[in-house]
Amino acid sequence: MTRRLQVAAEIFPVDGAFTISRGSRTEIRVVTVTLTEDGYQGQGECVPYARYGETVEGVMAEIEALAPEIAAGLNRQGLQLRLPPGAARNALDCAFWDLEAKRLGRPVWQLAGLAEPKPLQTAFTLSLASPESMQAVAADNAHRPLLKVKLGGEGDLARIEAVRRGAPKASIIVDANEGWTVEAYRRLAPDLLRLGVVLVEQPLPAGDDDALLTLDRILPVCADESCHTASTLETLKGKYDALNIKLDKTGGLTEALALRDAARSAGFGVMVGCMLGTSLAMAPAFLVAQGADYVDLDGPLLLGQDRVSPIAYEGSLMQIPPAALWG
Repeated sequence: MTRRLQVAAEIFPVDGAFTISRGSRTEIRVVTVTLTEDGYQGQGECVPYARYGETVEGVMAEIEALAPEIAAGLNRQGLQLRLPPGAARNALDCAFWDLEAKRLGRPVWQLAGLAEPKPLQTAFTLSLASPESMQAVAADNAHRPLLKVKLGGEGDLARIEAVRRGAPKASIIVDANEGWTVEAYRRLAPDLLRLGVVLVEQPLPAGDDDALLTLDRILPVCADESCHTASTLETLKGKYDALNIKLDKTGGLTEALALRDAARSAGFGVMVGCMLGTSLAMAPAFLVAQGADYVDLDGPLLLGQDRVSPIAYEGSLMQIPPAALWG
């Protein structure tokens, strides 16, 4: 039977609003890919990201252009050469994995030669707001072991002080979203360490981060926008202490697993993160996150509505994704 491709744009509401330094949103638009063959269906999800020049319409067109090749037999391995890293390849790559698992009756972790996955503790993200608002949200989530805090430049220290008051025992990761300068790092790092911050994500703009080579990084620095695939690792050595692996950046599970293994071999710490997506996007990332130093797969916790057969979260403990969802 010919393999068929379906591509759809879907909208899911955010629980309230989610704000970072680049803007705020009350809903997310995702692209869902479905591959059908011999009565079996495999699915994948991606979140096009404007930071990388992606749009929902552009990503859908990129995927749909491959329909004739997919019908003619293009497989997951061939996909790695046909599309560059990014959201479009991610959705297709994960759909290929899911289809193979469904057809063979074996979970993806077995097909990929991985150990059987176990539940994971994920960070919970606090979006950018006033210190007072962030303190209140932190207090509501003080039971969680790890909080990730979005920062925006002016007033960042006050925000972290407020979060610490709200959640006295939680470890904290801060995400600067390329919004700091070297001077800001030097000024903030000692106080952030005092307040229990364990890591800062992408303090300097990607492509303008050479200063990290000579910076005394007393607060460990994690690459996000600077890190996409294993081919970028050489440019990150000496600048970053850890890497944030996201499937929408790597272009799918296939490259994400390769990047994780290469990062560990190169001595980097590993974080596995996500865009603001549904359980369908988290499920393949869950496999990459096994054994990671930091897990940030809380996307569904920030939504007002999730997929059918969603991943279960018990507090911050992320359970194994159900087979009915993916994999």
